[in-house]
Amino acid sequence: MVQYNFKKITVVPNGKDIVDIILSRTQRQTPTVVHKGYSITRLRQFYMRKVKYTQQNFFEKLSTIIDEFPRLDDIHPFYGDLLHVLYNKDHYKLALGQINTARNLISKIAKDYVKLLKYGDSLYRCKSLKVAALGRMCTVVKRIGPSLAYLEQIRQHMARLPSIDPNTRTILICGYPNVGKSSFMNKITRADVDVQPYAFTTKSLFVGHTDYKYLRYQVIDTPGILDRPFEDRNIIEMCSITALAHLRSAVLFFLDISGSCGYSIAQQAALFHSIKSLFMNKPLIIVCNKTDL
Repeated sequence: MVQYNFKKITVVPNGKDIVDIILSRTQRQTPTVVHKGYSITRLRQFYMRKVKYTQQNFFEKLSTIIDEFPRLDDIHPFYGDLLHVLYNKDHYKLALGQINTARNLISKIAKDYVKLLKYGDSLYRCKSLKVAALGRMCTVVKRIGPSLAYLEQIRQHMARLPSIDPNTRTILICGYPNVGKSSFMNKITRADVDVQPYAFTTKSLFVGHTDYKYLRYQVIDTPGILDRPFEDRNIIEMCSITALAHLRSAVLFFLDISGSCGYSIAQQAALFHSIKSLFMNKPLIIVCNKTDL
């Protein structure tokens, strides 16, 4: 499994912008003047070239969008599950599938109209076929506007996530909210995690790095996870579960023995046992925090 960097994905334009860019490029890069002396064969070639050029540019633009977004089967399960938690992988696949369908449909439209242009018998007929071909291609692109907007939303969200290498040495900090996880991370790393005395301060996965005996470690602060069934957990909690399940890490489970976090020791122990299966084959250290309170 390869590590994937969502920050490298270029901005996904909306349907109208794609249409404007491609039509402008066609206007600039292909001949625009028809002279009186052109034979019917040359007229046909003139407009066939415009249709083919427009199709090729639409195809390349949509292909770039499809190729830049990762296939879920090709990326690390950590990122695959994170994408599913945040956006639903079925909707993600559907959006990419609709763009692929539009790409193929545009190619078919161009092929059909190029065939018709071969039998164009006048300047008016050839020009009308060209206008119809470009119009249908543009309509197809405009119809996938919601899919393009959805992918741009995913790109923006995933690009804001911290860069996490699922295969490097990792220390995963977990436990109930407000037990001191973020404070601990601030002490041992160069990350600056917001520390507030209320639950769910850590709204996403926060990453820092620390060195120990000449080795670099990745330290991840996870959102607080509550002692509830999986189906009742919210998106923040599911991010924690995704990290725990797929990262190759040593786990620090923080326990607030003072009870000042708002959860009793019994509740914290119950949380530990409810998610214990996620710690299988991972080094596990229970950290007793706030012993001075």
